[in-house]
Amino acid sequence: MASAPDRPGLRTRAWAALRHVDPYRSVKAALGALVIVSVGITTFLVLVAVNVEIEMRVIAILALIASLLITQFVAQGLIAPLDEMTDTARAMARGDYARRVRFDRRDELGELGRTFNSMAADLEAADRHRKELVANVSHELRTPIAALRAVLENVVDGVSRADPETMLTALRQTERLGGLVEQLLDLSRLDHGVVPLRRRRFEVWPYLATVLKEANMSKGQGHARTDVHLHLDVSPPELTAHADTERLHQVVANLIDNAVKHSPQHGRVSVRARSGGQPESLELEVQDEGPGIPAQDRDRVFERFGRAAGSEGKQDGGTGLGLAIARWAVDLHGGRIRVAESARGCRMVVTLPGLGRLSD
Repeated sequence: MASAPDRPGLRTRAWAALRHVDPYRSVKAALGALVIVSVGITTFLVLVAVNVEIEMRVIAILALIASLLITQFVAQGLIAPLDEMTDTARAMARGDYARRVRFDRRDELGELGRTFNSMAADLEAADRHRKELVANVSHELRTPIAALRAVLENVVDGVSRADPETMLTALRQTERLGGLVEQLLDLSRLDHGVVPLRRRRFEVWPYLATVLKEANMSKGQGHARTDVHLHLDVSPPELTAHADTERLHQVVANLIDNAVKHSPQHGRVSVRARSGGQPESLELEVQDEGPGIPAQDRDRVFERFGRAAGSEGKQDGGTGLGLAIARWAVDLHGGRIRVAESARGCRMVVTLPGLGRLSD
């Protein structure tokens, strides 16, 4: 009874050992079989010629024809996969990374085909990542550009004076533009998890007040929503947190932008901040009064280019990147972002661990 479990392993090892002499699993074996068959046919024809007194010229011609036919048959089976891989490689050179080779073989050519398909999948993923990176950069640069444009237009039109406070706001947006150019290039390393975080301690109320002020200034730039009211609630008012403020800015700005887009006329977007329970941890909520997100779509909305069914058809639904970028920034902190239950609208909850994850 003890030897029974060893039999499958023995068969497997024996089958692997016979691979080199199996024409269906080895090109070398197939070529060897071709030579053996050709020599066998020639030998057979020579024996027939000796017995029936056929001229050797006829035997030579018949042997040559038989060898050519067998060689053509074997060569066709070996070359066809290579031709398919050549056509696929040319299509990939033209930018069609969705092409794959389709042949089922057990020999070295089959392994080559599987490796080729794996390489094609990697190239397709890299190309998709490059396109998404360009889209991410465009999406993220839009908000500070809109805010800067609003400041300058107000100064030019005489709505605001070019006082130090107004110019300081414009300067902050310019600095943010420069920072985003460098930071968004870090998305190319997103999948490798090597994007650095620059955590620091900050006061939540003035920080979020600045983010909401910038959001108010950018309303009407890129989407015609100037009727939505933004409300900030921080408790306690002296609340502090520990996080990368630039990455957190990406989270809050994208959540507010998404909430404003899907709010009803004269709606209200509430931003709430509370302590997360750990030292300098933070729990943020961004809630709107829109149609909300169906339960079956609450995970999909955080995927790149993913949109909830309830958001389709809304004016200026965006590129579907904002929530994906928000989740990425939260994941870098070791936090969590989710769609929470709400009696009305959509409620996004972000939890950042604060000092509790500094040793991770």
